This record gives sequence, structure tokens and C-alpha cells, in this order.
Amino acid sequence: MTRTGKAPTFGGLLRDLAADAAVVDEVARAARANSPEVARLPAGEVRRQVVLLLTSGLGALERHEDPAGRDFTEARRLGADRAAQGISVADLLGGVQAGRDRAVELVVRHGRAAGIADEVLLEGLLTIGRYAAAVERAVVTGHRAAERELVGTGAAARARLLRRLLLDGPTGTSPAEMTRFGLRPDGRYHCLVGTEPDPARTHALHRQLIRHGGLLGTVEDRLAGLLPRCPDTVPVDLLVLVAPAQPLERAPAMYPLCLAALRTAARRRLRGLRRVTDLAGETALAAQPALAELLRGALLGALDPADEFHRELATTALAWLDHGQRLDQTAAALHVHPNTVRYRLRRLREVTGGPPVEEGARATVPEIIHWWWALRSWLDGC
Repeated sequence: MTRTGKAPTFGGLLRDLAADAAVVDEVARAARANSPEVARLPAGEVRRQVVLLLTSGLGALERHEDPAGRDFTEARRLGADRAAQGISVADLLGGVQAGRDRAVELVVRHGRAAGIADEVLLEGLLTIGRYAAAVERAVVTGHRAAERELVGTGAAARARLLRRLLLDGPTGTSPAEMTRFGLRPDGRYHCLVGTEPDPARTHALHRQLIRHGGLLGTVEDRLAGLLPRCPDTVPVDLLVLVAPAQPLERAPAMYPLCLAALRTAARRRLRGLRRVTDLAGETALAAQPALAELLRGALLGALDPADEFHRELATTALAWLDHGQRLDQTAAALHVHPNTVRYRLRRLREVTGGPPVEEGARATVPEIIHWWWALRSWLDGC
């Protein structure tokens, strides 16, 4: 392609569009509207596909590379992930191509509004079109390679069944199909979700977790499963949430609870095997951010997030609540003297009016919850 003086302007336009949340959302909606299976994916994953599409031509505009020489590893991985989720290549391409067409419309509209000449737009679109086609071929290549491997092991059917049970439950699934993969229609299973480990370790982890039966795979780009027995341990660098055993018809209710608890645990930077019930309070409170904001303002409105001493007071009070309102344990956790903890708690009470910290004073359970929730959300917002 002949280099033009306005090519960087077109490249800048494309980069701006890829960073524009409204544009990305519009293209994602087009992709989801044209593929029912893509529409079932998390919105964030579809947006990631859109960004990949919008940025696929930037290298061409800036370096004039031949797409045949590019290694579209991310695109191949995307195709493989969708195959593991039971999404057909036709459905996947339907969403990708619909998103691409909408992206072209937006590029033309925004390009003309920015004053880019039609001939420059055409030249740029032809270039990114070649790259978009190469990306699509890589997606198909990754999908078909993974599909062949999955068919050989029966993993494709297992992945489809797991996804269907977690999202829709067992209704419409024959007992014979469940029995084929080691599930009892009347059995009780632990719903499990976690962060996806390094692909090199996936097989070993799979063998570890399903040695007593059940299903394990990737659903919505996360490790997920239905297991008859709760695992004893997982690798310490992996975060896994597990719910108490429930009948299969409860799986669609357990799955979003596990996802919510996973987000709570991730915010706390937890690792290893965690039980949903251990994080029940925090998960429930995290589902009410507007109420948390009101409570934070009512109890901690006198604190200034920019004041380091105020943040120190809040951190100390939260640690005090986390350690059963014990000065000695709080001091040990913060590596300070108990008198320092006592002083900070009293200063916080002077500034905010609470929580009660006098010797022998005890807050009620609702008071503790209110102060803990306000302090946690206040510190998270700092």
C-alpha cells in the first residue's frame, strides 16, 4: 500500500475508537445481536473481541506489514476458548463479522466527522480489512484445532453439558446424557468456579479435581465445575470458590453466587480454595454499592480520603473489627503497640463519633456490620 501523509491520522482515529467505551459497546451489541451463542458470553469478553478487531489493522497502518507474516496467537486462543465452551465456528464467525461490519460503519462516520478524506478512509479500510480477514482465519484455525482435540477426548460434549447445567439447569437434558458423563440426575454437586490456570497446568488440575467424578471445564472464560466431592486443596496461586453440595436443578442459582464470591475474594487478593459460605457476608454487602455509599457518608463523612492520618485511623479500626475488637491481636496484625491502636481508635471516635472503643464497651451486631461495611468501602475508594 502506498504510504500517505494522512495514514497516521487514520491510525489515530482507529486507536481512539478502540479506546472509546461507547463505540466498543455499540460494536459488541451488533456482535451479540447476530449470534445467540456469543450473546451468552460475558459482556467483557465480547468487548475484548471488539478491541482485537478494531486494533488488528493498526500495525498495517504504522508498519505496512504483510498480515501473512503476523502471528495471531491471541486470535487462535480466542477460537480455541470458544470451541471449549461449545460455541460453533459458524456462531462465532457470525458475531465477529457482524461486529466488523458495524465497526466499519463507525470508522467511516467518525472519520468523515474528523475531516479525513474519503480516499484515505478507503485506503485505510482496505488495509485493516486484510488484517481483519487474517484475524478471522486465525480464530477459525484455533477453533478447529481445539475442536478436533476435544472431539477425540469427548471434552466438547462435556463442556457443552457443563455450560448448559450451570446456566440453564438440567431441564431438557436426558438422564442418559448426564449418566454418560458420570452425573446422577438425583445427585448433589458442589458448584466450583475459579481463575483459569496456566494452560500447561490445566490437565493436571483437571485430573486432581475430578478424580471422584463430576464435570470440570471452562465456562465464560473461567474454570468451572460440578463435583460430587469438595476438593481438599488447589494450587496456592489459584483462586477457587466452591459452594455447598446442591441438587443439579440448583446449579443455575449456585453459579452466580460463586461468581459473586469470586469477585469478593479477588478484591481481597485471596488465593487457594475458598468456600462461598465463608464470604457470604462480604458478598452480600458488595451487591449493594449504593447503600454502602450512603452508609459511608453517614458514618465517615468527616474523614478525608486525601489525609494519610485519616486513612491510618480507618485501617486500624477495620483491623480492630476484623480481629474481634481485640487490641492485642489488632496490634500484632498491624505491628504496632496496643496503646497505638487504642489511641487511633479514640481519635477516630473523636472525628466520626464511633465506633465505641471504651474499655468494656461492646457494639451490637448491626453496629459492627455498619462500621465494618463503611470502613471497608471507604478504604476501597481511597
